[in-house]
Amino acid sequence: MLATLLGLDHLVIAVRDLDAAAAEWRALGFTVSPRGLHSPHIGSANHTMMFGEDYLELLGVVAPQPHNEALRAFLSAREGLERAAFTTTDAAAGVAALRARGLAATGPVDFSRPVPLPDGGGAEARFTVFHFPREEAPAGLRVFACQHHTRDAVWVPTLQSHPNGVTRILSALVATEDPAGAAAHLARLIEGTARRDGAFHRVATGPGRADIAFAPRAAIAALARCAEEALPLEGGAGMVLPTRKPRPPALASGTAIIFEEAA
Repeated sequence: MLATLLGLDHLVIAVRDLDAAAAEWRALGFTVSPRGLHSPHIGSANHTMMFGEDYLELLGVVAPQPHNEALRAFLSAREGLERAAFTTTDAAAGVAALRARGLAATGPVDFSRPVPLPDGGGAEARFTVFHFPREEAPAGLRVFACQHHTRDAVWVPTLQSHPNGVTRILSALVATEDPAGAAAHLARLIEGTARRDGAFHRVATGPGRADIAFAPRAAIAALARCAEEALPLEGGAGMVLPTRKPRPPALASGTAIIFEEAA
């Protein structure tokens, strides 16, 4: 793995209507955080669903900004799993490492958002991110890295318990007709390794963290028990989440959610 990366940090689900998306995911048994508004130069807002070391983020545009141009382009076509973030220990060092390999990484970019706390108080969550080049998006999944400066303001204990029993992300699922090539592409970007698992080609992201799995849309649709047409032919298509309370797969915000019984 790239020296500054620890593994998958969170998955970004792009949505057009944050309120509707929050209600949709809450109805599936997730504890959804209050809306967070990012710094003005970022131009977006979010809701999160926090687990142990990782989380899901519902992300929407509130003001057009250069920083969210790619997000707006994605939403003009569809909603759904738009990108994956890795935890980085040093965003500036990550940018330098990628540029040394000839990859035109962008960043580091600093931003923040206020966090309402359960006791009625508030905190500020602060981040520094860098993005891999936009054209280096394996099977259309954009990737970036996030350095958390204020973990206690993001991983709030009361937000980490979910009625549906989900505790972490097991896999991010990406649809593509060339799963071997896409997995090799991601492995090259993060200096990781890819392995074949039936129809899926998986890239490990770090110890105890989710993998990213590439497969034809038909294979992901079969796992999600949904029509192929409900998922993109190429791009982020779904996720596998472990739960102590088994439940059938679901579709939310253009994303297939496979609930797998926790071991």
